[in-house]
Amino acid sequence: MSAREAAAAGETGPLLRLEGICKRFVKRLDLAERLAARLGADVKEEVVHAVEDVDLAIEPGEVVGLVGESGCGKSTLGRVVAGIHAASAGRMTYRGKDITDAAGAEAKKSALKIQMIFQDPFASLNPRLKVAEIVGEAPLVHGIVPRAQLAGYVDEVLESVGLDPAYRRRYPHQFSGGQRQRIGIARALAVRPDFLVCDESVAALDVSIQAQVLNLFMDLRERLDLTYLFISHDLGVVEHLSDRVAIMYLGRLVEVAPTAALFAEGANHPYAQALLAEVPRIDSRRRVFKPVEGEIPSPLDPPPGCAFHPRCPHAFARCRAERPLLREVAPGRWSACHLNDQA
Repeated sequence: MSAREAAAAGETGPLLRLEGICKRFVKRLDLAERLAARLGADVKEEVVHAVEDVDLAIEPGEVVGLVGESGCGKSTLGRVVAGIHAASAGRMTYRGKDITDAAGAEAKKSALKIQMIFQDPFASLNPRLKVAEIVGEAPLVHGIVPRAQLAGYVDEVLESVGLDPAYRRRYPHQFSGGQRQRIGIARALAVRPDFLVCDESVAALDVSIQAQVLNLFMDLRERLDLTYLFISHDLGVVEHLSDRVAIMYLGRLVEVAPTAALFAEGANHPYAQALLAEVPRIDSRRRVFKPVEGEIPSPLDPPPGCAFHPRCPHAFARCRAERPLLREVAPGRWSACHLNDQA
């Protein structure tokens, strides 16, 4: 059911809701380390806190841009949403149904409805399969299209992303980067999803090709009534494509705001302000560029309190001791900063 069909049927509420989602990767001790620990050595399992306590609701037909520095956990969160990684904690609902620990037919249904488009169009396609197999395998296996109609269905999907159906007999290495990304998009669309997770889906492409693929995403959104979680480090791309922006730092959301308000009125959180200050503008010659000072803390040992406080010029004692909660600071705008309590 598309967003328009859901609205016509009277369904309300977010298409996807994340509540307290966490993802941690644990490096288990090997045999030598376990023996050393038994002998009294200070050896512990290493835990990477990739995503910590993320709350986010995405409405039907909406495009939410998820941004942040490299290593902040954006891609990991996208993979949790797409079902590639299981959440370590928290709850995820899709159309009001809890799919966190879904199994059987329910898990299959949600897996088909939420698809992911990967960053690297060179690595995400099987080089041994022809385009017809790459695009047609999943709808055939899942019973979406019978074998007798598969060839015509693959042709329709290829045409929908701007590819000539005659290309169906070619291999991935015979295409350019932009064409490969279109094949990846076609593969995702072939199972008729409602929700696409786009993980840096234009980052590996030339600038001119980026524009073409972004326009394709916008066109598909209108034609197929799709909802997107669009992950990017490029705020210029996010400004062009998104309805709302969620800004992540060290695995946590620090600000969520409508795109127009964020870029017109400025950010609330100090980290979000620093990110926006780095966006290239025509008048950039009049501005003095000042990068965020300090290094990103290690996710193996995140700092207490506000994760951004070691780099924040406005940090005070409370920031170092107490983690700020993401709360509404203006209509439709959410921020996790203790400075809002002093305003």
